[in-house]
Amino acid sequence: MSKIFSLCKRRGFIYPGSEIYGGLTGFWDYGPLGVELKNNIKKVWWQTMVYEREDVVGIDAAIIMNPKVWQASGHTEAFTDPLVECKNCHHRFRADKIETNNCPDCQGELTEPKKFNLLTEVYVGTVEEAKKKTYLRGEITQGVFINFKNIVDSTRIRIPFGVAQIGKAFRNEITPGNFTYRSREFEQMELEFFIEPDEKEADKWFNYFLNLRLDWYKRLGIRENKLRAREHREDERAHYARKAVDIEYEAPFGWSEFEGIHHRGDWDLSRHNLRYQDKLTQKEYFPWVIEISGGVDRAMLFFLIDSYYEEKERVILKLNHKLAPVKIAVFPLVRNKEEMVKKAKRIYQELKKYFLTTFDDRGNIGKRYFSQDEIGTPYCITVDYQSLEDDSVTVRERDTTSQARVSVSHLVNYLKVALS
Repeated sequence: MSKIFSLCKRRGFIYPGSEIYGGLTGFWDYGPLGVELKNNIKKVWWQTMVYEREDVVGIDAAIIMNPKVWQASGHTEAFTDPLVECKNCHHRFRADKIETNNCPDCQGELTEPKKFNLLTEVYVGTVEEAKKKTYLRGEITQGVFINFKNIVDSTRIRIPFGVAQIGKAFRNEITPGNFTYRSREFEQMELEFFIEPDEKEADKWFNYFLNLRLDWYKRLGIRENKLRAREHREDERAHYARKAVDIEYEAPFGWSEFEGIHHRGDWDLSRHNLRYQDKLTQKEYFPWVIEISGGVDRAMLFFLIDSYYEEKERVILKLNHKLAPVKIAVFPLVRNKEEMVKKAKRIYQELKKYFLTTFDDRGNIGKRYFSQDEIGTPYCITVDYQSLEDDSVTVRERDTTSQARVSVSHLVNYLKVALS
C-alpha cells in the first residue's frame, strides 16, 4: 500500500485533501491522471449498464434533498454505527470492529457503545436563525426512488426496468482509512432495477446482475483469484435488504467489499408510498428493487493495486486500455534535432484528435518509456532517424515492450485497432 500511495501522489493520481493546511481525514483530491482514470471507470460502467441496454435510463439527482426523504427511508433511525471512545486517548472506533475490550491505539479503557449517525448534517437557508437542517446524501439511491413516478410518467419504459446514476455521497465515517478505501466523501455508481414482486423473478435478476458485475471486473483486467462473492449473514444485512451479496477484492489489507448486489424488496417505494401501475394490464403494486451499488473510488483503488507490477528496474501499471489515463505517448528520439522534434509534434497534434496523447522529450528514451509504463500508458511512439527517411515510426507496447514499425499514414487506424 505504501508503494501505491507513493505512486499516486508522485505521478498525480491522488493527493491528500487540503494538504497544505494539514489535510482533513477521509477526504482526497484526484490529480490530472487520477481524474482521467476515474472518469474512464465511470464511462465504461455507463456504457455497459446504460447505453448497451434497452431497459435502463439514467438520472442525476440532487445531493441535498428534503430531510423527509431520509426520515421515510429509515436512514435517520437505522443509518448508524455503534461507537466506542477511549477514555485515555479519546480516539473513537466502531464497536463491531474491536476484538478486545481495550483501545487498539493505547490499550486504554473503552466507553460503552453509543449510536453514531453516519449522515452528515448540513443547514440550508439565507437567514442564520431560519436555516433548515437536512443532510448531505448518505447514498445516491434515494434520488432514484423519489423520482420513480416522474421517470415512469415522462418515459415509455415499463417494468422490468432500471435507473442508473453516478454521483457523490457522504458518510461521517468514524475511522476512515486504508487510503481511499474508507472515505467521508466518495462516489457511487448504482443501478436500481425495478421488478414485479415475485421471488422467482427476484432470484433470476439477482443472480443475473451478480454474474454480470463479476464478469465486468474480470473483463477489465481484475485477476479472477482476487475476486469473490460473499453473501451477508442475516445479522449484518442493511435494514432495507432481504438479501445482499458483496463483491470483494483481496487487497493488501484483506478481503474488502467494493460493490454490493442487494434485494431491497419494496422497502423504499412503499416507504415513499410510490405505486406502479402497468399501462397495459392496469395491474398496480409496489415494485421490488434489485440494486447494484459500486464504489468508484474503491474500484479505482483496486484497479491500481491489481495492475501494479515490478519487473526488474521498471514499475508497470498493466491497466486495461479502456481505463488507462493516457493512451499514447509521442517522443522524438533526440531533442536536439529540430526536424525530428517538429515531426514528433505534428504526429502528437494529429493523434490528440483521437486519443488522450502526451508528448515528452525529457531525458533518454529508456527513461521516457519507463515513465509511461509507471502510469499505464499502453503505447509509446518514437520518431527516429529512419522516420525522417521513410515516414515510419516505432510503436512500443507497454506490457511486452515489443516494437512494430508503422507508417505515419496508417498510424491512427493501427492504434484504433490496438486500443479497441
